[in-house]
Amino acid sequence: MDRFVGRARELRVLQDTLAEVQAGRTSAQPGRCVLIRGRRRVGKSSLVEEFLRRADVPAVFFTAAGLPADLELAELAEVVAESTLPDRALFADERPDQWSAALRLLAEVLPDDRPSVLVIDEVPYLMDRVDAFEGILQRTWDRLFSRKPVLLLLIGSDLSMMEALNSYDRPFHQRGREMVVGPLSPADLADMLDLSPAVAFDAALITGGLPLICREWPRGASHWRFLAKSLADPTAALLVSAERSLAAEFPPQAMGTEVLRAIGTGERTFTNIARAAGGISHSTLTRALELLIDKRIVAAELPLSLRPSKERRYRIADPYLRFWLNFVDPYMAEIERLRGDLTLARIKTGWTSWRGRAVEPLVRESLARLLPVGDLPATPVVGAYWTRSNDVEIDLVGADREPVAKELYFVGSIKWLEQNKFDAHDLIALQRHRAALTNEPVPLVAVSRAGISCAGLEATFGPEDLLAAW
Repeated sequence: MDRFVGRARELRVLQDTLAEVQAGRTSAQPGRCVLIRGRRRVGKSSLVEEFLRRADVPAVFFTAAGLPADLELAELAEVVAESTLPDRALFADERPDQWSAALRLLAEVLPDDRPSVLVIDEVPYLMDRVDAFEGILQRTWDRLFSRKPVLLLLIGSDLSMMEALNSYDRPFHQRGREMVVGPLSPADLADMLDLSPAVAFDAALITGGLPLICREWPRGASHWRFLAKSLADPTAALLVSAERSLAAEFPPQAMGTEVLRAIGTGERTFTNIARAAGGISHSTLTRALELLIDKRIVAAELPLSLRPSKERRYRIADPYLRFWLNFVDPYMAEIERLRGDLTLARIKTGWTSWRGRAVEPLVRESLARLLPVGDLPATPVVGAYWTRSNDVEIDLVGADREPVAKELYFVGSIKWLEQNKFDAHDLIALQRHRAALTNEPVPLVAVSRAGISCAGLEATFGPEDLLAAW
């Protein structure tokens, strides 16, 4: 699957920003900067490469690799020498040995009479390895880059570090506008892979919308055909992408591998995670969770209701990683000895129950995008409600704020089965759970993969409706 799909909004932003550079090239400060962040392998670099292909202006694309500063500088010199900058030979003649000097020289070789693009990928590596890199970048931008007709694109996969780069207490604050590149949406997958709405959501849960994995999905194929193909090849992107991303992003000694695997295999509470992770201490688990939450790999959630609650739950934030940790990681040994058929059989056994829970965050995000619909208002927050004993669980709660709401807009249930429709028994259970949450006649909604077979709901949604939200 080679064609470039999706990212229309992001491409438009980059093209419009380059047009601003072009329009202001005779002004005192025509330069523009965009800070691009997104999880590893989500397609940030491919997006920029496609933008550069369409823009057809002089450009240099440097990717940091976490090497010592002198080796990174040597790589930068080679990249500039191979770039399309008209005066690139000047950089090769000088060969600066400090980053401050390298950026100053790079500013000199950028064209003065036409727009150009300077891309620095994996900026967090430089922030981590080069002393005072943010201050060097800020000074070079203020004094040189901003005075050139250049579009500076700073890309990073470490979400927390990229957010920090533009925070108010850091040198580069407000020098660039921010762009967040997320995974391909279910609608992108439906278009790219010629899938029905329901299967598009299955694809989103398996691949996480990561382009590298999606390219290996045969057009029009079911998720079972894709999984059989991928599990038969130990080098398939579905199998290796998570391992590579985790190795690049999280130091093994600090990542809390046991914690990540415990959450990935379904444990959701602090106590159960600690037990599944080998009985680790409270302080060790707290530190591991703080790191994983800071890196946006784990989400911590509280029940959404009218009353405060301490019943926090944890889940893997990325759908693909959630799938990989549950179904692939524990069985890599058998896949590597070419017994992926055993893994596939195991997935088929646990698929329905796993998918029913895994799809819930995606459904909530879809509804938040879709509303208002009919008598349901636009809803700032779509969450869920549960009790410690789990005797009451409500899949969907729409409210004005989280986690303690002033007003509830609706409550609802998700039934994501192949054949079974949402029926009168499901409606009675939803009414009973609503009564445990509030005495008010809050509207009831249902989301069902197979359809609805009862009356008494304020609104109903199927895969086609949710796909339209994207």
